[in-house]
Amino acid sequence: IGKLLVLRQEPLDIKRGVGGELGLETKRLEEALELSKTQLRRLREHASVTLGEDKAAIFDAHVMILEDPELLDSVRDRIKSEASSAEWAFQQVSGEFIAVFEAMENEYMRARAVDVRDVSDRVLRHLVGRPGVDLAALESEVVLVAEDLTPSQTATLDRKNVLGFVTDVGGKTSHSAILARSLELPAVVGTGGASLKLKSGQFVVLNGATGEIILDPDAGTITKFRAEQDRLLVEKKELSTLLNASSETLDGHRVRLEGNIGSPKDLELLRRNGAEGVGLFRTEFLFMDRDTLPTEEEQFEAYREIVGGMAPHPVIIRTLDIGGDKELPYLKLEKEQNPFLGYRAIRICLRDKVLFRTQLRALLRASAHGNLGIMFPMISGVGELLEAKAFLGEIRRELEGEGVAVSPKLRVGVMIEIPSAALVSDELAKHSDFFSIGTNDLIQYTCAVDRMNQKISDLYDPNHPAVLKLIAMTIENGHKAGIPVGMCGEMAGSAEHIPLLIKMGLDEFSMSPSAILRARKQIRALRVSQ
Repeated sequence: IGKLLVLRQEPLDIKRGVGGELGLETKRLEEALELSKTQLRRLREHASVTLGEDKAAIFDAHVMILEDPELLDSVRDRIKSEASSAEWAFQQVSGEFIAVFEAMENEYMRARAVDVRDVSDRVLRHLVGRPGVDLAALESEVVLVAEDLTPSQTATLDRKNVLGFVTDVGGKTSHSAILARSLELPAVVGTGGASLKLKSGQFVVLNGATGEIILDPDAGTITKFRAEQDRLLVEKKELSTLLNASSETLDGHRVRLEGNIGSPKDLELLRRNGAEGVGLFRTEFLFMDRDTLPTEEEQFEAYREIVGGMAPHPVIIRTLDIGGDKELPYLKLEKEQNPFLGYRAIRICLRDKVLFRTQLRALLRASAHGNLGIMFPMISGVGELLEAKAFLGEIRRELEGEGVAVSPKLRVGVMIEIPSAALVSDELAKHSDFFSIGTNDLIQYTCAVDRMNQKISDLYDPNHPAVLKLIAMTIENGHKAGIPVGMCGEMAGSAEHIPLLIKMGLDEFSMSPSAILRARKQIRALRVSQ
């Protein structure tokens, strides 16, 4: 609840004109580039402390853009050939690069146009002497409105004074979306034109839970939402008393409540919400927002921090789950007609053994620092699991031969997210230490519904009897084999589904950290017998 600050920076009106001497224009360019790189490196240091090393790497990519010889040589050539000013040449060349990215079919690559535009704007503003708004030093509380928040803007937000934000566009793979989730800021994205319609100083109620923006609310509306804020604060305080309580029903049935995370920096979120472990660490975030694969050492440090930081609680780390809606341009994977049914996750890893070996070595080394479970995604049958386990065993023997410590208690499990895996879960259980049910994809594949397609979203049904039968079957088969069964999909944190999943016998519920205490309160009021 607060006043808007619309970040509608007036476009730089850079006219084509003759520059100064060639040497002078080149010098101005180099100075603007160096100043921009210095700022980006400072941003990186700030982001590393506040957001984590993986997200700070965004700014390494921005510096790399400013060191790209293809871009810079083109700018220098244009200054020379057209005798133009440095700003005109830079604007023209960077504009061409942005247009190339925006024309690409791939959503992830289109989102990279934002990076080039962000970097370009920074350089141009230095060249013309008009620096942008400093979001790190706001003087009052505001709700930000922008066409899109650039990575550098999001990373430097004054968390005390930014109440939330609204954007015209929004995508899951955009840097700003990833960073904003880490900052836990309420947001309404994809409005289609809010930055053109709204005005700085307007008073609003922004409801990130529903996507509502209420303009110029009357006294009654403000009172209603202030009361809702107060209720949420009271609820949060009450829930905090359950921080160290057991996740146990009134009749003594105990389960584990764990968190889904994507960065070592999320450990603080887990501790603040009483998590009993990590039910899913999404390793793909270590691979995104960069131009090269993370090294074994980079991965090891991230895994060790999580495993050691949660010890003695269990941590389940999923091997690389890329493909579908998550892409890595530097892997140069071919475009597919049905990417969700294509070359992704374990299918990539079993064919790209160099990629898989690096990750497994890092994971096995990290296992010595706590209670680790390695989980393979997108397993469709026993053959894939056995192949993945055999390769893991090979890497283990390799490390032990080098004298590297590997935990003797390392657990290996399967993510059940394909109907065929659920249907043969009795066989998979013979070769697994645990199951984790990924309901997001299980529902999608069982009901043949693209969960990103709004036209058929009503058919994406977690209550479909076929989905519930597959979940029940997986839990039953896991228990017959004596292994625990968890769930890391959205259903695990759903108040509607928790009683049903408790009755089915689910052992571990892994969800967004902020949902854990509310789920614990609900579970402690249930009776399995009812």
